Amino acid sequence: MALQESDLPFEGTTIHCWEGGTGFPILMLHGSGAGASTPGNWRRVIEPLAQNYRVLAADLIGFGLSGRKMEKPYFDIEMWLRQGQYLLERLDAPQVGIIGHSLSGALALMLCARDPRVTRVMTTGTMGTSFPCKPGTRLWRYPGSREGTRQSTEVTVWNKALIDDAEIDYRWRILSQPGYREYYESMFDGEKQHYIDKSAVPAADLARVKARAKVLMMHGRQDVSFPPEETCLVLGRSLHADIWLVDHCAHSVALEYPDKFLAGARLLFGG
Repeated sequence: MALQESDLPFEGTTIHCWEGGTGFPILMLHGSGAGASTPGNWRRVIEPLAQNYRVLAADLIGFGLSGRKMEKPYFDIEMWLRQGQYLLERLDAPQVGIIGHSLSGALALMLCARDPRVTRVMTTGTMGTSFPCKPGTRLWRYPGSREGTRQSTEVTVWNKALIDDAEIDYRWRILSQPGYREYYESMFDGEKQHYIDKSAVPAADLARVKARAKVLMMHGRQDVSFPPEETCLVLGRSLHADIWLVDHCAHSVALEYPDKFLAGARLLFGG
């Protein structure tokens, strides 16, 4: 299934999108690590999904091939929520689903709370709680080199062999764009705890999601960046959520276990 790429105008910049398929509509949003993008998170699952669903996947503003925000703060939850809402309007359907990874797992829950058309949410390696940032963490550090990019990306997987040269080349092309180092470092300037706390889903949002949406949370048991005991298992207490802990898996479920990811998607979205 060939996906069509395009750039959509949004708030003075552009959103880079991949679209294709027919069926129940699903918005897909990636995480926020250095060099993160739609292909980086979803390359092993997006085309199989498009065989059964209408898929709209997008790079967040400030990531991948999307444009950058014009003014600080570059870490802007409300702006990313507006981006998500804009993309949901593009799907133009009475019921839609969202798949969100890491930071975008939190965004997916917040969008669901705000838009009653979102009836199904799937997360992988989700954020969304306020928990203590571990000392010495490499979260949201600009890697500085191609080899540094490899090291920071390998943390996201149990099986390091999945991080091949093509993945590193793609991330490094993003990271080495003129001016991007300054942009990314400004996006995550200062204490990283601030960004964990800013990404916590409000209790009122969780209550709205619980009342009207089906939720499936998939999480690697060996996720050291966002441990399931501090993220999805905590969120699950406030939601009617199924939680799948995947063993021998770190942060990137869709990359490490695409078959399990796709099985979960079929159960949640139907088809």
